[in-house]
Amino acid sequence: QVQLVESGGGLVQAGGSLRLSCAASGGTFSRYAMGWFRQVPGKERDFVATIDWSGGRSNYADSAKGRFTISRDNAKKMVYLQMTSLKPEDTAVYFCARDRIMGRLGYSAVKEDYNYWGQGTQVTVSS
Repeated sequence: QVQLVESGGGLVQAGGSLRLSCAASGGTFSRYAMGWFRQVPGKERDFVATIDWSGGRSNYADSAKGRFTISRDNAKKMVYLQMTSLKPEDTAVYFCARDRIMGRLGYSAVKEDYNYWGQGTQVTVSS
């Protein structure tokens, strides 16, 4: 059974930084692309960043480009999201997710392409 557990969220002032972590257990972590999504109450879950299974390629939502960095450590079964220059509009629950297709060439920004999700971690950015 695949489990994903996020951590690292919290309250930070605008302009600050946070590093989110996602620990995976069960399954074959190293052959799956991973993604980060976020959700505000009453709204859709939105794509933030994704990284391919090797860690060699990544993709970001426009809102995250230049400020967020996704990375992974396959040996530790971890994926990270380093967030800098945080803005109040980044306030959301952040979820990590695992791609449903093993060994996908590249990655996907579509949440329906992910079939395992963590419980989420709250990020609150104060102005």
